[in-house]
This record gives sequence, C-alpha cells and structure tokens, in this order.
Amino acid sequence: MVKMEYKQTIQQCINELDMINNDNSVPRNIKRSVTEIIEILKDDNEELFLRTTKSLSILSDVSSDPNLPMHTGTLIWGILGKLETIPPEA
Repeated sequence: MVKMEYKQTIQQCINELDMINNDNSVPRNIKRSVTEIIEILKDDNEELFLRTTKSLSILSDVSSDPNLPMHTGTLIWGILGKLETIPPEA
C-alpha cells in the first residue's frame, strides 16, 4: 500500500466510526470513546502509526465493554482489522 491508500483506509474507518456515533442504540460512554478515536485519526500533526496505535488501544478497550451492542461490536472488529493493516513505517 502507498501512503494514499493508508489515508483512504483511515477515512473509511472514520466514516464507520461516524456511523457508530450516529447510532441511537450505542451507549454514551462508547460514543465518547469513538469521538476520541475520530479526533486522534484526524490529527495530521502526529505520525500515522502513532495515531493508529492509540486508536487500536482504545478500540480494543471498547470492544470488551459489556454494554456494547452486538452489531456495533462487529463494526468495531472490522475497523480494528483495517487499522492493523497500517505498518509501523507508514
């Protein structure tokens, strides 16, 4: 993947995170975490790999939340998979 493809991957993740944020069945604590991840991913002042690592950490915590709706968990695991494709040298 070239750097442009990584940016597309990040944008896809942001779009999916926005879907989670707009879902009325998602608890507020999860929405707060999702909003934080979106802000981290949009911050171009930080290295791409650092942004993805921070996001992966938060998403991992969110994915184990007992209040997480099943359909949202599926979306989160998909986002985790996409972010994991970004290598450290990106």
